[in-house]
Amino acid sequence: MQATDRHRANDIHRSIDAVWRIESARLIAALTRIVRDIGVAEDLAQDALVAALERWPQTGIPDNPAAWLMVAAKNRAIDNIRRNKLLDKKHEQISYELEGTRQLTPDDINAAIDTPIADDLLRLIFISCHPILSPEARVALTLRLLGGLTTDEIARAVLLSEPTVAQRIVRAKRTLSEAKVPFELPRGEEFKGRLASVLQVVYLIFNEGYSATTGDDWTRPALCEEALRLGRILAELTPDEPEVYGLVALMEIQASRLHARVTATGEPILLLDQDRARWDQLLIGRGLAALAHAEQLTTQPGPYVLQAAIAACHARTVTAADTDWDRIANLYEILNQTTPSPIIELNRAVAVAMASGPAAGLDLVEPLISHPSLSSYHLLPSVRGDLLFKLGRIEEARAQFERAASLARNARERALLLTRAELCSERAKNTWNP
Repeated sequence: MQATDRHRANDIHRSIDAVWRIESARLIAALTRIVRDIGVAEDLAQDALVAALERWPQTGIPDNPAAWLMVAAKNRAIDNIRRNKLLDKKHEQISYELEGTRQLTPDDINAAIDTPIADDLLRLIFISCHPILSPEARVALTLRLLGGLTTDEIARAVLLSEPTVAQRIVRAKRTLSEAKVPFELPRGEEFKGRLASVLQVVYLIFNEGYSATTGDDWTRPALCEEALRLGRILAELTPDEPEVYGLVALMEIQASRLHARVTATGEPILLLDQDRARWDQLLIGRGLAALAHAEQLTTQPGPYVLQAAIAACHARTVTAADTDWDRIANLYEILNQTTPSPIIELNRAVAVAMASGPAAGLDLVEPLISHPSLSSYHLLPSVRGDLLFKLGRIEEARAQFERAASLARNARERALLLTRAELCSERAKNTWNP
């Protein structure tokens, strides 16, 4: 193959990959509505992708690649139904989406899959994040079906082996199929409950990118970008849901700090030490706009709207010294009343310490030491160490930083905590007078 031909083929493959990332979720959603099985729908969509990889390098990229993929997938859906003699069963399952009660034909399937049903993508989001699945399975399935990521890409993103991720995805699809989870939108209170599960999954993906739990990198921006993309899609599909816009606002504002959170060599930079000139003002603007929209939709803000309001307090200030810590502490108090959590109380303690001094913050931290859910939470001794250090209780601070380092699973964060412990040792030496 000539060099120019190789370059052309590589360009086409990159284009196919880009189209797949953008269109795969819509494709799988439309197919799931027809075949009523998320696993079969994904297989059909993958078949269409394989066809594109075979055809497009020879024929060139079509003018409307998304439509090409949809037609290819539709034809495979028809072949699948014919081959398995499922026309009668499909008629029973989707007759409510079609007119009349006559025998379902391939022409009916054509019409059904081509019908623009706006809820398809939202249905796919809800089924991928179904509470019947474990949180880990929801994350893997969401990244696969809605993000268009390969199993290898997901494995690298969440730092697990490829077989482990593949097994999670297979089990998740089998669980949904065996439980006969309907491909439909929940209604009323069930919608609210299921929406909470969806938001949790999206935020789990974002948080793993923003502060990686394990591994050698403190941040994984690609995961943040994927969560943001999902959040924006969700906001378009549910324009009247304040918590959706609250989550989008929170992620936009937090994502604005990503480039300022690490040095050129990957070491963490804490919030108060960040160069705010490096914060992305476009993302901040988008986040503040989403927050304003969320606040217009409700008089009783939920947890994501409140967290976005806290993030906005940082985003609106030019320097760390200008931060309104009293307001942040008050917002954390309201958040803790809305969704009680020792982690929220720990964050409130940090805000109180910034507003009223380290002793006031430490008074709030001390009762949390015996909380069972924080026994292995590395940020508790980290915060306690910081407050003790500021109070001049250096040896106690060093012990807390060492404990925090022993609990931290992320290599960068562990190194930062050990550095702070060493700083305590140096300070203790310099202040000791025999």
